[in-house]
Amino acid sequence: MTSTKADLRRSLSAARRARSSVDRRADADALAAGLPALLEGVDDPICLFVAVGGEPGGLPVLDAARALGRRVLLPVTVGAAPLDWAEFTGADSLAPGPHGLREPTGQRLGPHVLADAGLVVVPALAVDHRGVRLGRGGGHYDRSLPLAGPRTRLVALVGDDALVADDLPAEPHDVPVHAVWRPRHGVTWLAW
Repeated sequence: MTSTKADLRRSLSAARRARSSVDRRADADALAAGLPALLEGVDDPICLFVAVGGEPGGLPVLDAARALGRRVLLPVTVGAAPLDWAEFTGADSLAPGPHGLREPTGQRLGPHVLADAGLVVVPALAVDHRGVRLGRGGGHYDRSLPLAGPRTRLVALVGDDALVADDLPAEPHDVPVHAVWRPRHGVTWLAW
């Protein structure tokens, strides 16, 4: 793939923003319905995120995880440090955070909780067959994913067309994901 990360981010972000609110809601509903399959055999806690900027997911996914009795942790942005985490207890437990994010207001649990997480769902614009993830460029997950435990499943949540055949640009600090999760295609495990 000859495009730079910046070029790819621009074009993929524009396509994501162009999706209608009806399509984004249908994606969120499809992801919520597919959540039991993703969580099969996964121990708590599970780490999810609050979707922004047209990202797939959102409150329907978070509420579905809680309805399944799961302990859901959400990221809290802490400058240039690895992400902190706090428990999601419902939409009323969210407050505005940096970069247009909504973050949990509960007790911060520290970056180290990733070592014990059964699952970390990571936002991404695209993922390639090697598990290389193209994020939004803030580096928050790049600093956090190395803290995940050896049994933690790393899954990128992307749009239906965002599992790409071409190699994405990769850097030495990139931590590959084990799978992609897409609204209409469910989970695709990557063999790398």
